[in-house]
Amino acid sequence: MSIKSRLLKRLDAEIAASTGAAQSASLKVQCAVLFVRHGQMSRAREDLTALHLLAFQHPNPEIAAWLHYAEGLMSYYTDFSSAAQEKVVRAHAMAKAAGLSELSVLCCAWLAQFAYLRHDLPEMLAQVRACDAQAKPDDHDARYRLCTVLGLAHDLTGRPDLSRDWYAKARAHAQAEGDDASLSALMYNMAATRAAQVRRDALSQGLVKRSGLLLGADSIRHYDAAVGGSVLSDLTPVLCAQILTVEGDYAQARALFEEHLPQTMVTGLARWGSSLLADLAWCRVNLGQSEMGLQQALEAESELGGLTDADDKASTHSRLAQVFAALGDKAKAARHEELATQCWSTFAQQQQAWAQALSDSDLRPR
Repeated sequence: MSIKSRLLKRLDAEIAASTGAAQSASLKVQCAVLFVRHGQMSRAREDLTALHLLAFQHPNPEIAAWLHYAEGLMSYYTDFSSAAQEKVVRAHAMAKAAGLSELSVLCCAWLAQFAYLRHDLPEMLAQVRACDAQAKPDDHDARYRLCTVLGLAHDLTGRPDLSRDWYAKARAHAQAEGDDASLSALMYNMAATRAAQVRRDALSQGLVKRSGLLLGADSIRHYDAAVGGSVLSDLTPVLCAQILTVEGDYAQARALFEEHLPQTMVTGLARWGSSLLADLAWCRVNLGQSEMGLQQALEAESELGGLTDADDKASTHSRLAQVFAALGDKAKAARHEELATQCWSTFAQQQQAWAQALSDSDLRPR
């Protein structure tokens, strides 16, 4: 699938007009990163391998810094491992040493995102402040990511009214950059956070409502097809399955889970595994597959661990309480209900802490 991207066209034009080997190579690294973010991993790996060979033959700090950054993003989008952060940290240090301000602020923005994913609030805010202080108004890539991170952070606190402005500014930066991959990722993140809130309301308060979220998820698929693919394309069907589960369409949800959940687990997103497997167990129980539902519920229990986020732990226990109650195991249902209550309380405390820290930070979209 070919990429239809204004950003790619601009990078190609800048490569053609470049006057030095280092500048040309750095721009080619940025093209490879764009291929990664559109899900074209083989093409990106081929180009990066050639650039590594060039850097070996003609050592240059600028090329080396960009290559470390590219390898960090390759690691992130391949298996979401901690190796991504290590490589971006190294790229950041090299960029600062070489005076590469564009790459330096971009690394800060990504380190803020990694910290958000770990729920490391102090580190996230430190990297956000560093990026915000150093990024120029037209450092669109860095500012897009900074705004996206803060949008997600406000959504985590349950304040979509505050996240809205951050997402709007993120979209403006992505459009200014001509970056369709970023626009696709923003669409996915906004749909995923809305779905997460609807799911939390359903599991913690019993509030089930038709939210129109499936239309949003479907628009992501159409947009990705139009612009040449997305690295998040495998996650969109799983998001649809979660929405369908909340809305009670268990047959369609089960079919999507069965087709796409194994790949999601393989690509390093096992921290979501317990919650997703619990949803699948609930689908099976409601479709009369009691034995398979029980086995899936036991698997969900085994996936719970220290890397599981507080809200996912709470969601898992709430869903498993429903599953075991439906299966007639009152003792296990009561145990999971008790654990769910504890986890929802922990998550509420986390939301309050994040809301206060974000308010105190006095950061504004720009």
